[in-house]
Amino acid sequence: MHNEGYSTVCGHAVIALMHFAVDYGLIKTPTSPETQINIHCPCGLVKNFTQYFNGKTGTVRFHSVPLFAFATDASVSVPGYWSITVDISYGGALYAFVSAKKFGLDVNKSKTRDLVDAATAVSDAFKSQVKLYHPVSEDLAFLYGTILTDGKDAFSKTSCTGSGVTARIALQYHKGLIGLNQTRSFKSGAIGSVFTGKAIEETTCGDFRAVVVEVTGHAHYSGVASFTQESDDPQSGGFLLR
Repeated sequence: MHNEGYSTVCGHAVIALMHFAVDYGLIKTPTSPETQINIHCPCGLVKNFTQYFNGKTGTVRFHSVPLFAFATDASVSVPGYWSITVDISYGGALYAFVSAKKFGLDVNKSKTRDLVDAATAVSDAFKSQVKLYHPVSEDLAFLYGTILTDGKDAFSKTSCTGSGVTARIALQYHKGLIGLNQTRSFKSGAIGSVFTGKAIEETTCGDFRAVVVEVTGHAHYSGVASFTQESDDPQSGGFLLR
């Protein structure tokens, strides 16, 4: 969950949750060298494989739901930039992809604020000008965000999310830039983290040609928190502001 609700899928959370589930005994009999755990995300069933050897967890990889390129070379009118050509791809959530160079920006050198402003402008324009849909669920028919790239399909500055990586792999496969089981790595320019991904199986999603994508990453603990609910607390059940 996050400040605006919840994600339809989150690669970071999937990897972290599977690491936690094995370490903290939610999985009673983990198997070596990998333990398979399935998780039902709002976008569908995601299959996870967590390394487990000598009582320790390691790398986590997951297989996505069927993913597809929604549109390529779509034009949107962005205030101050005239018409911008973008690609739309589904990675458990719909993302717009556009080269930062179209805004006169460099993903390696430009200020993060300028990159965020440009990505937000694309998202706002797309939401007002383009009708999106999903062949399985209307709840998935919305633009989650815009990812700016260096235009070379190998670097991500504004996002290195699991769903962003799966969407990029699906898009690159659709364009013929990669084949099945051809691995690509994506590095976040903001913090330097790396996810790797590859298309592993052709499938369909409604009328779309689709692929299943495998993403690999690591999880690390940053802390442990506990929450207390006292019986005499009148707000113990929480509250909602409308």
